Amino acid sequence: MFNGFSEGNPHLLVDVYAETAIIYNYAKPAENAAGAVDETLTLIQKLLPWIKTVMLKIRDSEITEERNGRVISGIVSSSMAIVENNIRYAINLWMNRDASFYLDTRNLRTWAMENMRGKTVLNTFAYTGSLGVAAMAGGAARVVQLDRNKKFLELAKKSCEMNGFSFSDKDFLAGDFWRQISHFKKKNERFDCVFLDPPFFAVNRECVVDMVNNSARMINKVRPLINDGGYLVVINNALYVSGVEYMRTLEGLASDGYLKITEIIPVPKDLVGYSNEYSAKQITDPAPFNHSTKIAVLEVRRKTV
Repeated sequence: MFNGFSEGNPHLLVDVYAETAIIYNYAKPAENAAGAVDETLTLIQKLLPWIKTVMLKIRDSEITEERNGRVISGIVSSSMAIVENNIRYAINLWMNRDASFYLDTRNLRTWAMENMRGKTVLNTFAYTGSLGVAAMAGGAARVVQLDRNKKFLELAKKSCEMNGFSFSDKDFLAGDFWRQISHFKKKNERFDCVFLDPPFFAVNRECVVDMVNNSARMINKVRPLINDGGYLVVINNALYVSGVEYMRTLEGLASDGYLKITEIIPVPKDLVGYSNEYSAKQITDPAPFNHSTKIAVLEVRRKTV
């Protein structure tokens, strides 16, 4: 509903899920945006009377309950699903400081519905599995959802159940990305499409995920899993990586002739912002992408013996 980073107030974002509006407070300290939060709540109540619940998430709070969200108006919503492109997705708006569903990849879910019929798909860093669910809605033959967090994958299963999709529990893998990809390689298992949508930075005992400094390494890690003529869909949401810099990385990887950049998928306009009067100073320029969430589709070719 409102992207303050590009529409006039970088302290605030407002999203709507079903009958629940979420106000995200990005201010440091959060008190700096208290007045703006109050004004936003008043506007929502006046202009969107059908909204039953308004939540506030303080993104950088040290208090878990404030990061995960609290109701500041209305009743605790019983809504546990949203509908996008006639597909139902299970949600849990209180799961963490995000809302269990990334709105900025809407166009990618449409792409998956239109291009995955009969394909085998691996959705890495699946979170709550929306990209995989969209692929299933498009008629994918098999979708494997991989994420470290089992509770996220449980929502992915609920989405499948809501839509009447058949699935196997063994295709919902709770485990480390690096270890599981190595396991697939040892089994010589391949897929027609791999989605690679990691967090921009994460550390565990196994390895570091760093989309600022090692996105090429992660791409090369999954390339051997993709069938000839298949797709590798890569997403880089690191604010400190410019669009030109990321394209340079992809073009460097494609220089061997076995990867081809076939499409850039934009973030929907309502997520980018509509204001022509306010020009926010961006940390980096996302062009040729239209948002810091940079999405590219790569076609993969395999070497023949």
